[in-house]
Amino acid sequence: MNRLVTIFVAGFIGLMILSSTVFVVDQRRFAIVFALGEVREVISEPGLHFKLPPPFQNVLYLDKRILTLDTPDADRFITAEKKNILVDAFIKWRITEPRLYYVSFGGDETRARDRMSQIVKAALNDEITKRTVREVISGERGKVMQSIQSKVVAEAKQIGVQIVDVRLKRVDYVEQINNSVYERMKAERARVANELRSTGQADSEKIRADADRQRTVILAEAFREAEKIKGEGDAKASQIYAEAFGKNPEFYKFYRSLEAYRASFKDRNDVMVIDSNSEFFKYFRNPGTK
Repeated sequence: MNRLVTIFVAGFIGLMILSSTVFVVDQRRFAIVFALGEVREVISEPGLHFKLPPPFQNVLYLDKRILTLDTPDADRFITAEKKNILVDAFIKWRITEPRLYYVSFGGDETRARDRMSQIVKAALNDEITKRTVREVISGERGKVMQSIQSKVVAEAKQIGVQIVDVRLKRVDYVEQINNSVYERMKAERARVANELRSTGQADSEKIRADADRQRTVILAEAFREAEKIKGEGDAKASQIYAEAFGKNPEFYKFYRSLEAYRASFKDRNDVMVIDSNSEFFKYFRNPGTK
C-alpha cells in the first residue's frame, strides 16, 4: 500500500515536472524563453514547445497584434503664431523585435507605452511649432501626421516597436483662447447680420421710393388723362350747346339767365343790391320780352 502511494506521488511529481517543461505559443503572441533574466530564445511560430522546468527556464508572452495607445489627456502645444492648442492623439503600434523590446522594458507594457508617448509628443511638438493653427486643424493635418510618423519610426525601432499609424483625434484651443475665438465669431456674425440688415434696409427704401415714384407717375398720368377726357367732354358739350342754342339765340340767353338766377339765389339768406332796371333782371321784369 505504501509502495502504491509512493508510486502515485512520484508519478504526480513527474507529471507536474513534465507539464512545466511544455508550453503552447498562441498565434497572437511571442514567447520569450529566458533563464535567470537572460534571454535564451524567442519563439514567434505558434505550436507546442519545450523548455527546462522552473527555475532553470521561464517563459514570457508578448502580444504580437497591433495595439492602440490612446493618450488619456490632451497635451498642450504652441503653434507658430504663439497660440496654445490642445492636441489629443492615438498611436497604433506593435512589437516587431521581442528580444529588444524585452531588454528595453523588461516586458513591462506600461513602461513601453510611456516611452512611446514621449516619442510621439516630442514629434508633435516639433511639427506643431512650425505650423499655424489653421494648418494643424485643417490645411496640413495629413502632412502633420505623416511627418510625425516618419520621425517616430526610427526611434521606435530602437526599442523593438513599429509605429503603424499616428492620428490626431482632436485639436482644440485652450479655454482662454476658446472664449476669445467665440467672442470674435459672435462679433463677426453680428457684423454680417448688421451688414445684411443695412443692405435690406437700403433695398427696402429703394423699393419704397420706386413704388412712390411709380404711384406719382401713375396718378399724374391718370389726372392728365382725366383732364384730357374732361376737356374733350366739355368741348363736346360746348359744341352741342352751341349747335342747340345757335338755332334759337334768345332761348339760349334765357337758359343762361336761369342758370345765373339758380346760382345766385341758392341760399335764402343771400342778399344782392342791384338796380332793378339792370340787364340781370330782364326776364323778371318781362319774361316774354325779346
